[in-house]
Amino acid sequence: MILTRCLPLIWLFLLTACAGRTLYPLPGKGGKGAKLPIQTSRPYNIAHRGSNGEIPEETAPAYLRAIEEGADFIETDVLSTKDGVLICFHDFTLQNTTNVASHKEFADRNRTYEVQGSNMTGFFTFDFTLKELKKLRTKQRFSFRNQQYNGKYPIITFEEFITIARDAPRVVGIYPEIKNPVLMNQHVKWPGGVRFEDKVVETLKKYGYGGSYLSKKWLKRPLFIQSFAPSSLVYISNLIDSPKVLLIDDVTVLTEDTNQTYAEITSDVYFNYIKQYVVGIGPWKDTVVPVSNNYTQAPTDLVKRAHAHNLKVHPYTYRNENEFLHLNFSQDPYKEYEYWINEIGVDGLFTDFTGSLHNYQEWTSPLSETSKSPRQLLSQIAALVLPYEKA
Repeated sequence: MILTRCLPLIWLFLLTACAGRTLYPLPGKGGKGAKLPIQTSRPYNIAHRGSNGEIPEETAPAYLRAIEEGADFIETDVLSTKDGVLICFHDFTLQNTTNVASHKEFADRNRTYEVQGSNMTGFFTFDFTLKELKKLRTKQRFSFRNQQYNGKYPIITFEEFITIARDAPRVVGIYPEIKNPVLMNQHVKWPGGVRFEDKVVETLKKYGYGGSYLSKKWLKRPLFIQSFAPSSLVYISNLIDSPKVLLIDDVTVLTEDTNQTYAEITSDVYFNYIKQYVVGIGPWKDTVVPVSNNYTQAPTDLVKRAHAHNLKVHPYTYRNENEFLHLNFSQDPYKEYEYWINEIGVDGLFTDFTGSLHNYQEWTSPLSETSKSPRQLLSQIAALVLPYEKA
């Protein structure tokens, strides 16, 4: 009876609320054709290789899906082809995420090279021209993820990736990684002694990227440049003023360029040096919060120390599947986001599931009063119903 009497009022409230926004808004163009700006009031939602929990990584559909789901930034790894074209691809070998092994015409490209002191065998990107790579089709990296898109989507170029971001209906940032620069510079030669890093910066400038963090120019085309190689970030600091992020692997791993452990380059002494060139670090999340027997342990002081040096912290990688969720979080990715955002205090998160992070943030920290979270809407409905319950 009470519900029946309340229904018209609830319907009117929902109609008014929903006229202003959808339950989970994916902003498009603002007034007079202007794009809505990137949000800077909450931790960044960084689409790790696109929405690759759903669609094969680093493909155009994966990036388009991430934008649709609410990503602030789309992230990519930049490598080079034999003919010097920059492509979006994570591994320097092709066999794990493409169908290259089924192309008999490329059988002789299965080769062995020394990479960071070890022999590695596979189909290396720098042994293929762009035209040849475009014949391949991508596939999911993990067998437990959706396989329906395997064999459908091609490798894309860095310029195609940039175009996806620029054509988005709102301002979407890009987050390219200068991937394996030592290896790329060893095997790909550009005229005039141009380096791999030079080509990355040249491409970014071609499309109007630049500007210091949160400057007017940066806000127009948001960009972070990341790398595991600190010398590459130092080198490009003389070429472009865009913010740079030093990626951090397990503390026992050696950097590919300076042969230091990541334990060394996360010291306060090193932070004092590198903060001249970078605005933040991107640590592997187990380096921030160690794990034992699939349970998280007490966090290290890495985030606290980085923040003390005025460095942002964007850990990687957050994934929804039980294979990656530590047992503390009860197979609930929202609990993991809650912990990292509110207890660890990170400034951005690399996630394979952009939609999950977006939904969590809209639920807990909507961007404006006109963008009510579902929790707020339900509270307001309850307030409307309460007088009728007392009647």
